[in-house]
Amino acid sequence: MPRPPSKTFLARKARVDVILPILKRTYPLATCSLDFANPLQLLVATILSAQCTDVRVNIVTKSLFKKYKSAKDFADVAQETLEKDIQSTGFYRNKAQNIRSMAADLVEKHGGQVPRTMDELTTLAGVGRKTANVVLGNAFGINVGVTVDTHVTRVAGRLGLTKEADAVKIEQDLIPIVPQEDWALWSHLLIYHGRAICIARKPKCAECPLREWCPSARIFLDM
Repeated sequence: MPRPPSKTFLARKARVDVILPILKRTYPLATCSLDFANPLQLLVATILSAQCTDVRVNIVTKSLFKKYKSAKDFADVAQETLEKDIQSTGFYRNKAQNIRSMAADLVEKHGGQVPRTMDELTTLAGVGRKTANVVLGNAFGINVGVTVDTHVTRVAGRLGLTKEADAVKIEQDLIPIVPQEDWALWSHLLIYHGRAICIARKPKCAECPLREWCPSARIFLDM
């Protein structure tokens, strides 16, 4: 027989059941911060977003997506040329190589189209589970997992929803307690909350609509 859920698990799930509607009311416009018009654009933008702000990525992709419109365009461009086009996003040499290799795989193995499965996406250059979750959830509306970035890591930890530091383990903690239909939205909500209220150095607990259900709130309020 399967083991019954632990009290800790039930407590974490109950906390999500309470705070999820509050987050939805607080951030009704929460959505992906990267600008894109199709799955390929979101895939490229997400690769560029590593160690870079979404604001900066959106500035770069505004002209980038006018210049390169297909996977073949990205696959065929010279390394040095693409490096110059994306230089301000940082780590531009690795990013340019990953984008070119990823695009070449799309052309050779997927007819130039972005695949719709986790397994296929994560075989592409520069595409890990986080990037695949972003693309699947936001470009295709497919909730395969929970995107875990620095904001999600911080806010989920402070809310007592995970004790893990590794993104994959955090995702494994969140998947059973967050409704699957809200997996993509959940990440956006925590990102918005992390930027607005639950900031890294000094969270605004006194203003937080979740403070009553947050085990970390009293710690910060007493500091």
